Amino acid sequence: MKKLYKCLWILLGNVQHSCISAILLDSHSYLHQNAAFQHTATQSSMYGTWYSENAVDGVRDSCSHTNTQTDPWWRVDLMKVYRVNRVAITNRQSSYSEIASRINGAVIRVGNIPDIYSNPICAVVSTIPSGATASFSCGGIEGRYVTVHIPGNGKVLTLCEVEVYGYLGGNWAVDGAATQSSTFGNWFSEKAIDGNRGLLQLYTGCSSTLNETNPWWRVDLRYIYRVSEVVVTNRKDCCAEQINGVEIRIGNSLESNGNNNPICAVIPAIPAGESYSYSCAGMDGRYVNLIIPGDMKMLTLCEVEVYGEDLSVLPYSLLSSLLMLFSGGICSSCKRIHKCDTTLVSNP
Repeated sequence: MKKLYKCLWILLGNVQHSCISAILLDSHSYLHQNAAFQHTATQSSMYGTWYSENAVDGVRDSCSHTNTQTDPWWRVDLMKVYRVNRVAITNRQSSYSEIASRINGAVIRVGNIPDIYSNPICAVVSTIPSGATASFSCGGIEGRYVTVHIPGNGKVLTLCEVEVYGYLGGNWAVDGAATQSSTFGNWFSEKAIDGNRGLLQLYTGCSSTLNETNPWWRVDLRYIYRVSEVVVTNRKDCCAEQINGVEIRIGNSLESNGNNNPICAVIPAIPAGESYSYSCAGMDGRYVNLIIPGDMKMLTLCEVEVYGEDLSVLPYSLLSSLLMLFSGGICSSCKRIHKCDTTLVSNP
């Protein structure tokens, strides 16, 4: 991502157009890699040697193929959670219409559950011409698994390639740095972002402040994110009411330790041991704060999870516009440039 920022400095300074183009081309490739490529694929059955992995090998004329069966399915494990923007499917090349039409009615699902039918539907395939590749928008559905299945009896599922495009999703807080206004015993601030909701290891899995005025906790996400939701897990042993009235704040300022940033939500209550989700409607910020206003308050958090979009990645629309600009008359030689000297950039 540092290259992207340097690129913008160069752009603003009107220096080294060739360098800008090279960096943008690198970024374009990075942002639009096929997340399914050579990952683990499975299918409900296999016809001959038409392996499930053939649909993620990067070759559009080698295909996966099930037997004729009820509700055939195919699934790829992306290994990480992605916000999936689109899925591209390549149909089998055949001169027989009854073979090419086998893909009709296929359902594309994206989600975090390995089960075939539980994840949200991205799209339903009406038809794909023989040998063609069609792209289906998923609108940023989050998931680790992408499944294609055809409902019904006597069906065959053949896929010559499945490509998945998007960006890494998941809980951004786990890679952040946490701090809090004070610490009770060994209930350190980092324990609220350790990926463990603390319910099995209460006394080693939660953060807690002392009893004090306006206790607060903060995570530095290290980059600016567009936050869609924050999930907070309350302690389960006692004192569940201590979390009542907590303000969730998101922003880029560290004034008053970040506690003056805009409010995403106020927590009225969370039952003991429960995890509640709060929508932040796309607020932008690097810092997520939780604070309880008032005297003699204690803030205990067994986990804080932050979900949203990484704004350190330039959006595709902007990258496309800049690529078009610098692939024209301004810098016709850029297409053959694969690296540039970033030491020419004087700004940090």
